[in-house]
Amino acid sequence: QRMREIQVPEARRAQHLDEFVRSMDAAPVAPLVHKANEQHYEVPADFFQQVLGAQLKYSSAYWAGVDSLDAAETQALVLSAAHADLHDGQHILELGCGWGSLTLWMARTYPKARITAVSNSHSQRLFIERQAAEAGLDNLQVITADINHFSIDGCFDRVVSVEMFEHLRNYARIFERVAKWLKPDGRFFMHIFCHHSTPYLFEDRDQTDWMSRYFFSGGMMPSVDLPLHFSGSLHCAERWNWSGVEYQKTAEAWLENLDRKKARVRRIFEKTYGPRQAQVWINRWRVFFMACAELFGTRDGQEWQ
Repeated sequence: QRMREIQVPEARRAQHLDEFVRSMDAAPVAPLVHKANEQHYEVPADFFQQVLGAQLKYSSAYWAGVDSLDAAETQALVLSAAHADLHDGQHILELGCGWGSLTLWMARTYPKARITAVSNSHSQRLFIERQAAEAGLDNLQVITADINHFSIDGCFDRVVSVEMFEHLRNYARIFERVAKWLKPDGRFFMHIFCHHSTPYLFEDRDQTDWMSRYFFSGGMMPSVDLPLHFSGSLHCAERWNWSGVEYQKTAEAWLENLDRKKARVRRIFEKTYGPRQAQVWINRWRVFFMACAELFGTRDGQEWQ
């Protein structure tokens, strides 16, 4: 169904993209922030500890040459750090830190760096702070903030963001802020999943839009070149593409973990949603992981990346 919906005739593709960009310029930085919290970021950390890998990376892993989720998570973190040109001693701002996979990895890998991580989730901040304390890491700070209103003093060597900008809408406004947060020779690293040609919104129009309703309200699927249309404050120096197969394998690994630990997940969901809703949410997460795997595996990972 999604493939049919996003088929834009070649003659109209430029017009569609122009209209989409204009709609982004008229939107807030991030719509429905509270929904993102409800659907992902205020779900108990215990659940994600069951289904994600050891680093709790709730984003694509990188599987070249490895066959375990833990190794693929670590490989993705190392590769992202290389692309972002991270080094010890830098002052690094991370936008959208999730459960702290990159935050904690940077703090361990670059002990002389100063890391400031931003999440819109109070529970994520507390979780990362506990992990940092247990590991004896004192070179990071976690801030809970609504990105619509977030501002910070000081300049950073690097600003990094992994799979957050799919939740944002007004790229021009947030890019302008990022540019002000960077030192004159600073760099911004942005990792997004995307469609190869056509951006679209996740809209809750009817019962068939279950992913929008339960998992991605207010979200967006960027196209691979969408950020290039907002180059007023920043310019693109380098680009890399990962095959969608990387995310396909990641989602399949999450599904395998969920199925293997279903009894534990059920107990977590019974505490969270009540006994009558626990199985409903297990089913929703199973279908979500399956749908993500199917989506990113389309055309051998070339349709969505």
